[in-house]
Amino acid sequence: MPLLTSRMRVLVIGLVVPAILALTRPVGAQVADRGRTEELARRATARLQALQREAEALATQERSLLVDLRRLEVERDLKTETLKRIDLDLDQIARELGETSARIQALEAEERAERPRLEARLVEVYKLGNAGYVRLLLTAGDLRDLGRAYRMASALAVLDRQRATDYRRRLEALRAARTALEQRSATMAALQAEARAARAAVERAALARSQLIAQIDARRDLTAELAGELQAAQLKLQQALGSIGGSSAGAEALALPIRPFRGDLDWPVAGRVTSRFGGESRSPVASTLARSGVEIAAAAGTPVRAVHEGAVAFAGPFTGYGNLVIIDHGNQAYSLYGQLSSLEVERGARVDRGQPIGAAGRVLAGTPGIYFELRVDGKPVDPIEWLKTKQP
Repeated sequence: MPLLTSRMRVLVIGLVVPAILALTRPVGAQVADRGRTEELARRATARLQALQREAEALATQERSLLVDLRRLEVERDLKTETLKRIDLDLDQIARELGETSARIQALEAEERAERPRLEARLVEVYKLGNAGYVRLLLTAGDLRDLGRAYRMASALAVLDRQRATDYRRRLEALRAARTALEQRSATMAALQAEARAARAAVERAALARSQLIAQIDARRDLTAELAGELQAAQLKLQQALGSIGGSSAGAEALALPIRPFRGDLDWPVAGRVTSRFGGESRSPVASTLARSGVEIAAAAGTPVRAVHEGAVAFAGPFTGYGNLVIIDHGNQAYSLYGQLSSLEVERGARVDRGQPIGAAGRVLAGTPGIYFELRVDGKPVDPIEWLKTKQP
């Protein structure tokens, strides 16, 4: 039988050694790997279904908002047209008011110009006394002159009365017209203000709908992205399930990404949040901690559990954090559990979601509880936004 070449020996080693390792690997370990992988697959499927339901709900909400937005846009256009008509009416009223005021001023100017002549004539008549017109008649030379003088005196008196009456009538009519125009202008100005306020309200409502639609679009994009991450993880889990029974070294490193589980993470410990993200801690020593995480009250010794699977990156005392556990969830996502009274994991160990990692101690303010911090993409985020709304 010919000797094996170097390439053939490498091929044989590559095929035979994994089979030998699989045969030598304890059956219980293989079963545990399969159980853990199946649990991760079930969790990924459940979360993927939740994300799909959320995407459908967001799509329904967006359709409803789009209908509202179109209705508001039509309403805005109608109010804009109404406002344009009111503006045109106000412009017309302003022109008519200006013309009426100009006519009043012209009539008053005419009256002022006529007043000296009328006053002079009244003075002459006054000088003649009460019988002025009679004397005028008596000075006539004959009957013809008498008739002519009588008619002239009567005509002057009638003319004066007519001029005075006509002036008063025209002035009263113009002033009444101006008053009516001013009232109409005030009414139209009020309607204009109401129309502008109504249009502004519709515009604000439309803007709010548009902003909400943009937020929903962003959320839908994020949901699709997270669903893609989960689907990729799900595929890896299926491949891992198919390979279990052979070498499971890769299966031990399997973990679900944490980002798709925002708002669905279990609480590390049940309790009341005593210091919130971004706020000040009750202890001056812990003020920097409170800005990056939260403090949760819990009885001393209460088990503290991992919120998501991952690898323990640190476990031990750390200045300002007491006993601290840091879990690496991959892709620069970490969860930090500080002020623990005891530790149950070591650096390098892999932990599953819900696995105890230590026990609650006392926060730096002196009350029983823990400090919890979450970092995504290497930056602190508000843990409350990532944990489930209801505690266990």
